[in-house]
Amino acid sequence: MRDLENRNWLTRITGWYFNKSVLPYWCILLLDAIIVLFSCIFCYWVQNRTVVMFHHRDDVMLTSLMYALLSWVGAKIFRTYSGVVRYSSLVDLMKVAYANMVSLALALGSWLLLRQLDVLQLSALSPIAIVAAFVVATMLQWLMRLMVRTLFELTESKTKKTKVLIYGALTGGVGLAKSILMQKPAQYELCGFISHEPRIRNMSLMGVKVFNPDEDFAAIVKKMHIEAVLVSPLRVDDFRNNQKIQDTLIGAGCKIYMAQLEKEANVKDGELNLDDNNGMQLKEVSVEDLLPRQQIHVDLKSVEAQLTGKRVLITGSAGSIGAEIVRQVAAFHPAKMMLIDQAETPQHDIRLMMASQFPDVPCEVVVTSISRRTRMEAVFSTFRPDYVFHAAAYKHVPMMEDNPSEAVMNNVYGTKVIADMSVQYGAKKFVMISTDKAVNPTNVMGCSKRICEIYVQSLDRKLKLEAFEEQHKTGKKVEYTQFVTTRFGNVLGSNGSVIPLFREQIKKGGPVTVTDERIVRFFMLIPEACKLVLEAGTKGNGGEIFVFDMGKPVRIADLAKRMIALSGAKNVEIKFTGLREGEKLYEEVLNELEGTKPTFHEKIRIAQVREYEYDEVSRDIEELVDISKLFNNMDTVRKMKQIVPEYKSNNSVYEAIDEELASAK
Repeated sequence: MRDLENRNWLTRITGWYFNKSVLPYWCILLLDAIIVLFSCIFCYWVQNRTVVMFHHRDDVMLTSLMYALLSWVGAKIFRTYSGVVRYSSLVDLMKVAYANMVSLALALGSWLLLRQLDVLQLSALSPIAIVAAFVVATMLQWLMRLMVRTLFELTESKTKKTKVLIYGALTGGVGLAKSILMQKPAQYELCGFISHEPRIRNMSLMGVKVFNPDEDFAAIVKKMHIEAVLVSPLRVDDFRNNQKIQDTLIGAGCKIYMAQLEKEANVKDGELNLDDNNGMQLKEVSVEDLLPRQQIHVDLKSVEAQLTGKRVLITGSAGSIGAEIVRQVAAFHPAKMMLIDQAETPQHDIRLMMASQFPDVPCEVVVTSISRRTRMEAVFSTFRPDYVFHAAAYKHVPMMEDNPSEAVMNNVYGTKVIADMSVQYGAKKFVMISTDKAVNPTNVMGCSKRICEIYVQSLDRKLKLEAFEEQHKTGKKVEYTQFVTTRFGNVLGSNGSVIPLFREQIKKGGPVTVTDERIVRFFMLIPEACKLVLEAGTKGNGGEIFVFDMGKPVRIADLAKRMIALSGAKNVEIKFTGLREGEKLYEEVLNELEGTKPTFHEKIRIAQVREYEYDEVSRDIEELVDISKLFNNMDTVRKMKQIVPEYKSNNSVYEAIDEELASAK
C-alpha cells in the first residue's frame, strides 16, 4: 500500500512538472547555484576531510556561497536558464559548460584578489579545489538536465508514436530526422533511412540502419511494423520516379508523407541546414504527388519583364488553365487585365479571386462567347491589349463528337475572331493554348484544335511576309502581331480530368471506370504547364508551335489502382468500359512526320510542321463555319477531314467518312 502511495506521489509530482509550459527561469538559476555550492563544499571535503572542514566551516560556506553567486554571471552571459530543461539538447549542455568556464575564471580571479587583501582564511578553498568544484558542478548540472529529459521521454513514451522510415539520408534526410526528433510531443519513431548513397548503405546513421532502395521493403515494413515513410525534400523527384518502391510501400499499407520546407532552405554538401529556423511540414501524398515527373524551372524574370505594365487579355479565364494563367499574370503587375469566359459562375469566382488576391491590379471581367464577333470587336477596340492568351475552348472529346458544329463555332471560329481582332487592334503577341489531341487527331475536338493551329500559323506567316515587304520598301521596322502556339497534354486536377472522377467514384465505393486497360496519358501540373506557356509565349518570335516535354506516360489503370490503395478503401473494383468515341489509347505531341528543334528551355521544343497558305486556309474555314451553321454533323466533319487529311476517326460514326474519302481517292 505504501509503495502504491509513493508511486502516486511521484506521478503527481512529475505530472505537475511535465504539464507546465515552462519552469520559471529563477528556479533553474537557483538549482544551478545550489549545485555549485554543493560542489564547492564536496570538493573541500574530499581534499581536507571532516575535521579540517569543521574548523574552517565559516570560510568554506562564505567562499562557496560567493562562487555560487559568481556562477550567475556565466549563466547570464550564456542564458543557461532560458531553455526548457526537459527539452535540453547538446547545444544547451555546451552553454552550461561555457558558462561555468566563465564563472571559474571569475572565481580564480576573486581567489587571487581575496588572498592579496587577506580578507578570509583562504586555505578554505584552494585553486585546485575551485577548479574541481566547477568541473563537478558542470557534470551535475548536465546530469540534472539529462535526468529531467529522460524522465520526460519516459513519460512521453507511453503515448504511441508512428514508426517511420526516411527516404533519403545524406540528401536532406538527416535534417528531416532532426526535425521530427525535435518535435514536442514526439509523433514519430525513426526506424531507418532509405538511401541511394552507396558509401553508407547497410551502415548505421543516428542509431538506425540505412537500407538499400532495392531491398524487400514489403518484408521490412512487416517485420519492423513500419507505418509511414517520410520523403526528404531533396529526394522528392527520385521518389516520384521510383514506381517500384512506391507500389511496394503502398501495397504494404504504408502512408507516405512528403516533407515541404516552409521557406527557402540553406543546402550545403547535399544536406539541409535547419539552424535558420526554416520550418518543415509533412504533407500526406495524393496520387498527383506520385506521378513520375521532374521539377520544371522557368525563367519567370524574363516573363515578368515583358508583362509588367502591359495590358493583358485572357480568354477562357474561368477554366483550369485560364484561371492559373490569370493568377500567374496578375502576380507580374500588368497595367490592366481583361478576362473573358462564357461560364457565368466560374467567371464570378475568378472575379472574387482577383478582388481578394490582387486588389491592386485593374481588372475587367466579361461574360460572353468568343464567337460573338461584334462583342469581341467592342472589347478589343476599347481595351487594346498588348498580349492575348487564348485558352478558351471546348475540350471534352465525347461531347464534341456529338456536337461538331459547336466545336467548329467555339474552337475554330472563336479562335479566328480573337486572332483577327488581335491583328486589327495591334496586339503585340497572341499565345494560343492547343492540345496533344491535335496531333494525328482521331476526334472532332482534336481536329478543331489542329485547324486553330493551322490558322494562326498561316496568319503569322502572312503578317511576316507583309512586314518584310513593307520594311524593304520603306526601310523602317514594321511591328506586327506575333502568333505563338503551345501544345501539351493532360494537366493534373483540371476540370473533368480522370483524377477528380476516380476520387469521387472511390468515395462512393466504386466501381472505378477505366475505358481500356492499355490506355496511357501524359500528365503535367497546371502551374508548371502555365509557366511554360508564359515563357514560350513571351519568348517566341511568332509562327512556332511549342511542344512541351510531358515526361513519362502513365497507364490509367495503374493510376486507378494506386488511388484505391492510397485511399485505404477495400473491395473497390476497376471496371473497363471500352474506348469512348474518338478516344485514342495514347496521345502524341508530334505528328509522325514532324521533327523538333531545341529552344531556350530544355522542356520546350519547336515542332517543324507543314506550312499553309493563309488565303486557302481562310477560305476553308469560312466554308466550314457556313456548313456548321446547318448543324449537319456528317457534312461538318467531312469538311474538317478535308482541311486536316491526317484526321482519322476512331471508334466513331465518322469512320464512314474515312471509308468514303478513301474510296474517292
